[in-house]
Amino acid sequence: MNNLHGTGVALVTPFTPDFQVDYAGWRRLLDHTLQGGVEYLVINGTTGESPTTTTSEKAELLRIAKEHVAGRVPLVYGIGSNDTAAAEALLHSTDLEGITAILSASPAYNKPSQAGIVAHYQRLADAAPRPLLLYNVPGRTGSNMSADTTLRLAEHPNIIGIKEASGNVEQCLAILAKKPADFLFLSGDDMLTVPLIACGAVGIITVLGNAFPQKFSDMTRAALAGDFTRAQQLLFGFVSLNPLMYEEGNPVGVKAALALQNVCGSEVRLPLVAASEGLTARIKALL
Repeated sequence: MNNLHGTGVALVTPFTPDFQVDYAGWRRLLDHTLQGGVEYLVINGTTGESPTTTTSEKAELLRIAKEHVAGRVPLVYGIGSNDTAAAEALLHSTDLEGITAILSASPAYNKPSQAGIVAHYQRLADAAPRPLLLYNVPGRTGSNMSADTTLRLAEHPNIIGIKEASGNVEQCLAILAKKPADFLFLSGDDMLTVPLIACGAVGIITVLGNAFPQKFSDMTRAALAGDFTRAQQLLFGFVSLNPLMYEEGNPVGVKAALALQNVCGSEVRLPLVAASEGLTARIKALL
């Protein structure tokens, strides 16, 4: 799975002003990120507003991505649910031909125990026709996947890594210190990418990379090459911008940044609303 080292972009889903999927904007976004030199693309994650895209829209976004990318970079596809049986059914019903790996978030809202998280992922990993990446994002799910749970799941032959977005550096270090050598540790927090690479992470699945694919992938590659002076310089360039990406919800901020670059519109689907004029002005000033 060395092809999942480096920068993966958790792609947004562009919408038209009447909130239909903007497939022309989707193609522009694919080109924008590919031309920025990212290593792979992640489709149907929470940054892609997966809770509010329909089954048919998801299928069409995936079909277009496969056709448009045409094997130039790996594709990772998001499949998950707080209903384990429903997630398992999606693994069987989704056309995963050409997909390198599946990214699956820990169940949201149910707040399962650690034993429940283990059982959930073991069942999905047994059923998955592609390798599985764990995704720990307690800020969205309402429960944290502990380091011990991650390390236990890392023993499963079809679980190849984790996108760790807890923001808990000690927890990240506990995983990095004890994980199997071939278990991929991917940062899920853009601003922790460089320090976590210094401790053994192999890359990032990023939000900022939608709008700034070249700078972000340059930063990640510099860190992976051990050039932390260069990586630090690029990282510090994002310090003021990054909080604005989340101030009014994700992907509200990054879609505003993309709209300012004429890649796609700033529209998001309810219950999210597009960036306020004030937030857009502050993002524009930093751009």
